[in-house]
Amino acid sequence: MDKMRSTNFPFAAVVGQPKLQTALLLCAVDPSMGGVLIRGDKGTAKSTAARALADILPRIDRVAGCAFNCSSAAPSEHCEVCRADGAAADLSAVPFVTLPLGATEDRVLGSLDVASALQGGGRVFQAGLLASAHRGILYIDEVNLLADHLVDVLLDVAAMGVNSVQREGLSIRHPARFTLIGTMNLEEGDLRPQLLDRFALMVEVAAPRDKAVRSEVVRRRIAYEADPLAYVAAWQSQQDALNVQLATAQQLLPQVELDDTMLDLISHLCCEFEVASLRADIVMHKAARALAALDGRLKVTPGDLRSAAELVLPHRRRRKPFEQPGLDQDKLDDLMRQAQKEEQEQQEQKAQQEQQEQQEQGQGDEADSDEDAAEQPSANDAQEQPEQMFASGSSGAAPHLTVAASSRIGRNTMGRRSDALNAVRGRVVRAVPDENPTSLAVGATLRSAVLRDPGNFNVTKADLHQQIRVGKSANLILFVVDASGSMAAQRRMEAVKGTVLALLTDAYQRRDEVAVIAFRGQSAQLLLAPTRSVERAEQGLSQLPTGGRTPLPHAMQLALETLERGTHTAPPLLVLLTDGKANVALAEGGDPWRETLALAESLAERGVPALVLDTETGYLKLGRAAQLAQALGAECLTLEQLSADNLVLTIRARLGAV
Repeated sequence: MDKMRSTNFPFAAVVGQPKLQTALLLCAVDPSMGGVLIRGDKGTAKSTAARALADILPRIDRVAGCAFNCSSAAPSEHCEVCRADGAAADLSAVPFVTLPLGATEDRVLGSLDVASALQGGGRVFQAGLLASAHRGILYIDEVNLLADHLVDVLLDVAAMGVNSVQREGLSIRHPARFTLIGTMNLEEGDLRPQLLDRFALMVEVAAPRDKAVRSEVVRRRIAYEADPLAYVAAWQSQQDALNVQLATAQQLLPQVELDDTMLDLISHLCCEFEVASLRADIVMHKAARALAALDGRLKVTPGDLRSAAELVLPHRRRRKPFEQPGLDQDKLDDLMRQAQKEEQEQQEQKAQQEQQEQQEQGQGDEADSDEDAAEQPSANDAQEQPEQMFASGSSGAAPHLTVAASSRIGRNTMGRRSDALNAVRGRVVRAVPDENPTSLAVGATLRSAVLRDPGNFNVTKADLHQQIRVGKSANLILFVVDASGSMAAQRRMEAVKGTVLALLTDAYQRRDEVAVIAFRGQSAQLLLAPTRSVERAEQGLSQLPTGGRTPLPHAMQLALETLERGTHTAPPLLVLLTDGKANVALAEGGDPWRETLALAESLAERGVPALVLDTETGYLKLGRAAQLAQALGAECLTLEQLSADNLVLTIRARLGAV
């Protein structure tokens, strides 16, 4: 191993996080798995361990000076260094590239080399971060805060293993296969399901509860900060040992066998834990083989599968809203014991069958050696081999496949929030002339200069172009709920609570915010301020009170104040659940219904999109909810059409049109 000193904290010195270290080592043994998501509280060595991994990875064959990290055996057609005669290859450190949260799409994908173009070098591709991370590690700290347009880029490249750039007159495709390592804190929201599934392994980390371990963590960290180089040197022998172990495991991995019995067990575990993605089966297969190779073995054991399941399944199993991620360890133990018991029974049955076949073979040999016995059939010869009934292996209960309403819509409209023109971030849709651009469109600017005077290339202010980007904006869904003492109150409460919880399940992925106003008695109350926080929503919606009179104008006024407050940045959607029977006025002696209609017209004048859900029941209906919807310029649905699932569907469809 190269003795160049690194200032990273030594991987071997990380204490109290064995599962995290194992997950990182597995991805180093088999980079094709896809990466590791490290999830946990602040200050639990997430970033420290991820960065430390780079120092123990075996070096790779790489063409010197290549921007795409090409191997000498597979050079990139777009790399001038690789195409040059006499391109030399050497052993280089595995690339470790950090993707900043504020990175632009051009920096990630790559773009036109402006310096080369200005010097008359033509259209030259400047490689981005994805090219730099090829055959290495792409690290994203706080990956759950990554902008949506960058998440889309990562999903495309991770699925294909190729980065395709079609922009500014360039048409480039280059390999981009990397191990994705991300860290995140659940307090700041979860990941989009598509990106979450792309992480092969997931580790939940927490601060050690043992005081001896905690004190050792502090002791090592203080010693490292006092003299980083000396501390790294003190751990160099352990670092070298890990490097050798990884190199040996990488060479051993192709020889590791995982038999059909183990493969059946993998599928059985995935079915029992209701894992929808087949990627889980594939990753568990790879992780189990990597565990065996890391341990120097050529055969996968049930213990390898159990360890792999703890890293592969927790973030892929189906969960109810607000259910904490994780794996039922008791259930996993029971499944493993059951599988081992069945395997043992099958081995015993196989041994008995082989013994019986040997006995019958011996009897047949005796009959052949005795001619008289062969001529006269014996009782044993007349008997047929007894039939055997083998118990079928337990395949587990068939998984109950359910599709949540929000997920069903999400597959078709993932990311369909309000379009935000002139966004700071997002995809570039066009370029327009602008002498004072805030985001320079390089390609359009250079083309304008060339076309204006082909014989004398010179960029002037008249050639400058502004990039026009289209991003996606979140929505604020403001529920205004009638909690007065009518017969439909309980049903309204159940519907709105179920809907808010369902929407908040994917609120972070869509960047939506949700707020709830309830009105009853003499006033309206903001039960849940605009939030994407799962914890706050769960607390605020734990009890929705009902009963009393119907102060509908108070609720309309509070909704107007909430939307005008300006504390939210998302375009709103007002969802009003009421029968329209207002009976508490804002002003003494006022008309509650007229006040309600006046406030509705004010909301309509401000262009607030709305949806009215009519909760009126009985044979005699006044139809005031429909009148209120007309004043708001909104759609109106009846209570019979209302359920938590249907309301989610309706709101999602409405947001797509907002």
